[in-house]
Amino acid sequence: MDKLTLPGFLLRLCMAFALVAFTYNPSGHSFVHWVSTSMPHVGPTQVIAGLILLGAWGFLVHATWLSLGTIGILLASALSAAFIWLFVSWGWFNLKDTSVMSWVALSALAIILSVGLSWSNVRRRLTGQTDVEQVGRQ
Repeated sequence: MDKLTLPGFLLRLCMAFALVAFTYNPSGHSFVHWVSTSMPHVGPTQVIAGLILLGAWGFLVHATWLSLGTIGILLASALSAAFIWLFVSWGWFNLKDTSVMSWVALSALAIILSVGLSWSNVRRRLTGQTDVEQVGRQ
C-alpha cells in the first residue's frame, strides 16, 4: 500500500475503525465491556487481547503523529468537531442520543487515524518529498 488510492485509503479507514470499535463501542460488545464485566479478575485471554490492541493503537497513533504532527492532529480534530457541529445543526444527529453521538465520535477518531496513515502518501504525491523517520541519530 505505498500508493495513494481510494481502495488503499478505504482499507486504512476500515482497519482504523475496526481497532476503535473493538476497543470500545456503545453496543456493549467491545474489549472495554469484556474486561469491565470480569473485574477485578482479568484472564490471560483478556491480557493478550489487551496487549494486541495496545500494540495496534501504538502503531496507528505513532504513524499518525509522525505524519500529521501536533498541529495537523489539532486541525483534523477541529475540522471533525466542526463537521459534527454542522451535522447537528442540520438535524442529522441529536446530541441527546448518546449512542449515536458515541458512534459519530468513534468514526471521527477512525477517520483522523486513517488520514494520518495516508498523509505521507498525500504529501509525497503533492510535493514529491518523502517522509523518513530518522534512524541511527548521531
